[in-house]
Amino acid sequence: MSQERGQRFLLTLPSVQNDLPYSPALLTRLFRLTGEDGLSPLDAIAAAVAEDQGLTTRLLAMANSAYYGLQAQVATVSRAVAVLGLREVRALVLALGMRGLADVRPLPPGFSPQRFLTHQATVAAAAMALARESGAMAPDDAFTAGLLHDLGKLITALYRPEDWQAQAESAKALSLPWHEAEERHWGLDHGLIGAMVLRSWNLPDSLTEPVNWHHAPQAAPGDPRPCRLIGLADALAHGLAGTPQPDIAAEASLSAGLGLSPEQALAATATALAGRDVASLAAALA
Repeated sequence: MSQERGQRFLLTLPSVQNDLPYSPALLTRLFRLTGEDGLSPLDAIAAAVAEDQGLTTRLLAMANSAYYGLQAQVATVSRAVAVLGLREVRALVLALGMRGLADVRPLPPGFSPQRFLTHQATVAAAAMALARESGAMAPDDAFTAGLLHDLGKLITALYRPEDWQAQAESAKALSLPWHEAEERHWGLDHGLIGAMVLRSWNLPDSLTEPVNWHHAPQAAPGDPRPCRLIGLADALAHGLAGTPQPDIAAEASLSAGLGLSPEQALAATATALAGRDVASLAAALA
C-alpha cells in the first residue's frame, strides 16, 4: 500500500512547478544556450531575471553575501551575471525557486528550513571543490546539483508531510539513513523525487542524474562519477558538520571512484569550506 502511495505521489510532481515563485518558463529560458533577440547568453539571462523585481532583489542579496566575498557591491543582475558567471546565477535562481516553494505550504514540525538550506549550500561548495579536484563533472554543474541534491526531502515535507513525519520517526527509531527509511516507507527515495521535479522543470540530465542517484551511484544508468561526487560531497558535509549519517555510502569507495584518496577528498572539501561563508549564503537564501 505504501509503495502505491509513493507511485501516486510521483505522478503529482510535475504540478509542483505551479508553486514556484516565478514563471516556470523562466527556467527554460535560463537553460537555453543561445541568446534571444540578438542578445548574448549573458545579456539574455540578465534580462529574463530582471523582469521579476522580487527575484532580482533576492538574487542580488545572495550575490552580495559574504559567501562570494566580492570587493564591490553588485547592484544589477547584469553585473551579477558578469561577475559570478551564467551558470552560478542560474544555480542561485534555482535555489530561490526551491526556497520559494516553502512559502506556499507549511512545513511539518521538526523540519528546519535553516538547517536544510545550510546543508544544501555546504554540499554545493564541497561538490564544486571535488569536481575541480577530480574532473568528474563540470564544477558549476556540481555546485548546482549539490545545491539541489535534497530537493526531494523538501518536496516530501511540503506536499506529503505525514509521510515525511513517518520517515523521520523510522529513521530515528531504527538508526537508518534517511534514504533507507524512505525506501522502507514507500519504495523510493528523495533523490528520485527531486530529479523528477527538476526534469519537469526541463533541467538537463547533467543536473538531474547526480541528484537522482547520489545515494546509489552504482545503479546509475550513465556515467556514475557525477553521482558518486554528489554522494561524497553529501557524506563529507555531514561528517564535517558533526552529523554523520548511519551506514551512508562508504567515503573511501566513493573517493576511489573519483580517483581520489579519502584524505584528498576531505582536504579539498575542508579547504573549500574554510574559504566560504556558507552560513551567509544560507541566510541570504532564507
